[in-house]
Amino acid sequence: MRIKTIIAILVAVLLTVVIMQNRGRVLFSVLFFDFYASKLIMLLIVAIVGFVLGWLVGRPKKAIRLGETMGHSNLDGDEPDTLSDEDRDYISK
Repeated sequence: MRIKTIIAILVAVLLTVVIMQNRGRVLFSVLFFDFYASKLIMLLIVAIVGFVLGWLVGRPKKAIRLGETMGHSNLDGDEPDTLSDEDRDYISK
């Protein structure tokens, strides 16, 4: 089993234990609103929102190289070489 899977299972178990131990109703104040809600529900909502935000931020993006426009990205590298002979001589020194 990979370490990432083990850590995910541990976090899920710890989150479940914490959520189940906090089932009482408490007063929450958000900006101008005050409301009573179960800590269980609020912890669960925060955990889900945190997971979704973490997934959105952590997912891989398509690489766009400098000098390319959004509609004409060349990720395959099939464009011909655009260096001049003078540039090649300078680089090879």
